[in-house]
Amino acid sequence: MTALTHPSAAIGSDAHYERLEFLGDAVLDLAIADMLMRRFPEAKEGPLSKQRASIVNGRTLALKAQAIGIGDLLKLGKGEEKSGGREKISILAAAFEAVIGAIYVDGGLAPAQRVVESLFADDIGGPAAERDYKTELQEIAYRRFRAQPVYELISARGPDHAKRFTTRIRIAGRELGVGEGGSKKQSEQAAARAALMRIEDELRERGK
Repeated sequence: MTALTHPSAAIGSDAHYERLEFLGDAVLDLAIADMLMRRFPEAKEGPLSKQRASIVNGRTLALKAQAIGIGDLLKLGKGEEKSGGREKISILAAAFEAVIGAIYVDGGLAPAQRVVESLFADDIGGPAAERDYKTELQEIAYRRFRAQPVYELISARGPDHAKRFTTRIRIAGRELGVGEGGSKKQSEQAAARAALMRIEDELRERGK
């Protein structure tokens, strides 16, 4: 199936998922926007755009792809297979969008929207919902490192009414991020965000 074929497995041919990925990206944006508009009819554009961006991102799409078994069905070239392509965030996210694009091509917008709604219904929170970086990091840490993040409060300074907390995060013994906030919870979220950004940068450098 073209939607599950990585370019590395279609050398010299256009029979891979990139065109369907392009289409699926647009369909997914439309479907999520429609869900948000119907769920929050009074919300303004800014908060709606913010939540759509928090939902339609590589990490979330990769998790959805794994949840429905896309990784196991991918057709990869030998090099990509050896380098762990079935677990790469960018490949899983792209294949997920390609599958949505294929559903649109085969049946039109309505079935594509139904699939998106069934997969993302639990991801629609308040229109200004914030990303839960700790939960995202926990999922990625287990999948990639088979380890849980460890948070360590390294400082709490300032007067009681304006105290600032600093937290360090380690995964498998390696320090990946430091965050600061007005509460321990905020500093942990900031540290998790820093760790996610570092992991994402490292994956990008390795072509993952």
